[in-house]
Amino acid sequence: MSEAALKAPGAAAPSGDANRWKALVFIALAQLMVVLDATIVNIALPSAQTDLGISDGNRQWVVTAYALAFGGLLLFGGRIADLWGRKRAFVLGLVGFAAASALGGAATTGAMMFGARALQGVFGALLAPAALSLLAVMFTDAKERAKAFGIYGAIAGGGGAVGLILGGFLTEYLDWRWTFFVNVPFAVVAAAGAYFVIREPEGGRNRSPLDIPGVILSTLGLVALVYGFTRAESDGWGDAVTVSMFVASVVLLLAFVVVESRVKAPLLPLRVITDRNRGGIYLSLGLAIIGMFGLFLFLTYYLQIVKGYSPVKTGFAFLPMIVGMITGSTQIGTRLMTRVAPRLLMGPGFLVAGLGMLLLTQLEVDSSYGALLLPAMLLLGLGMGTAFMPAMSLATQGVEPRDAGVASAMVNTSQQVGGAIGTALLNTIAASATTSYIKDHIAGAAAKPQQELVKLQGQVHGYSMAIWFAVGILGLAALIAFTLVNAGRPDTSPVASGDGVEDEVPVPVVAH
Repeated sequence: MSEAALKAPGAAAPSGDANRWKALVFIALAQLMVVLDATIVNIALPSAQTDLGISDGNRQWVVTAYALAFGGLLLFGGRIADLWGRKRAFVLGLVGFAAASALGGAATTGAMMFGARALQGVFGALLAPAALSLLAVMFTDAKERAKAFGIYGAIAGGGGAVGLILGGFLTEYLDWRWTFFVNVPFAVVAAAGAYFVIREPEGGRNRSPLDIPGVILSTLGLVALVYGFTRAESDGWGDAVTVSMFVASVVLLLAFVVVESRVKAPLLPLRVITDRNRGGIYLSLGLAIIGMFGLFLFLTYYLQIVKGYSPVKTGFAFLPMIVGMITGSTQIGTRLMTRVAPRLLMGPGFLVAGLGMLLLTQLEVDSSYGALLLPAMLLLGLGMGTAFMPAMSLATQGVEPRDAGVASAMVNTSQQVGGAIGTALLNTIAASATTSYIKDHIAGAAAKPQQELVKLQGQVHGYSMAIWFAVGILGLAALIAFTLVNAGRPDTSPVASGDGVEDEVPVPVVAH
């Protein structure tokens, strides 16, 4: 192929084209930025709340505004990527995310901050599915795909922990505003690189008219679901608004399914989620994220409140998990993905992560970091990295090119909803167990130091009770991976892509 053909916009990259690997750098950078943002702002929140005069009742909106916009618009963002082209959606998402981050860093009032966070969520919902679907359509050779998704999976899993370290540094040594401003150089570099490097294969767009009823029903349904879980965390499961949000979510999402089964050009073609393997992946990933949020949430509290770690020290304490994630994703997952069936990586991966979580149920006030937390986090990272990588690859493998955006959006949606459920459910379990423990033991503590110790013991007891639930949830994720995901080891067969060029694509071999 001539050099001119290689540089033609939209030209399909041949197997040996180094551009796809350059493109991976910028896609990975963008994914890191989005994942970082999920945890980096949490560490900065106390300082931002003080500076902007945000009340305790309203501070949750710094997190909730982002979660609602991001979770609610993911399917729409995925469909826009299919319609406009993934490269265009990716670059626009990056530019918008950078602008929203700059607005958040410059915020002078609570309302300005909430608006900036919602805007970040809007552009994140465009950016995240575009990034994953670009990988899906650019890396079609089985071995290349394994390497690319290994890197992507490591970033998707470990980026949150990196956010804790970076957030701690920026908050402690600079200013909370830098947790927003840091996104701008990330986004500018990724957008510029993507614009000049990414060559999206032709023939993969879905130019059907936009399914407006589907957009409205899915957005409102997902917003109601995420807000229901967010509100349950702060106001309780029996709160009238919480219950009404869950009811509204069920009604809206059922109506969405009915509409999608009847319209000519659905927002989410039901063939994407009714496929046995993809359905199993969406479900098991969502459950695994519930367990992961248990880890981030309770270990952050434990290290800072019980152990007295600084934000920076807390961030570094999560490093073993990042190392485990990278090793599991780029070494174990990448090397074995083309040799074994995905369920033989996902199922054992979730079980290894569950073993790490099981160790954490033994938490005590005076637990040793080296003897308990270090091995637990290594196992968690190793297991999750091994499981995430084939899951993300298989979720977009074999899907029609015109559906790549919405298939990718469903991966992000399952993670976002899993995160909302995990935070609300596990927090509620921990708070209830803590209250019961303190009530039962406080009477026997006469002196104030003893009472303080009982309170700390109560908190740790609450964390361990919630982590027991997380262990069970990871076990369920493993069971779903073993039973529903039945695709075999990827093989390679040449098929014609939309532009008439033969590409090597992984063909799932169904296990009998």
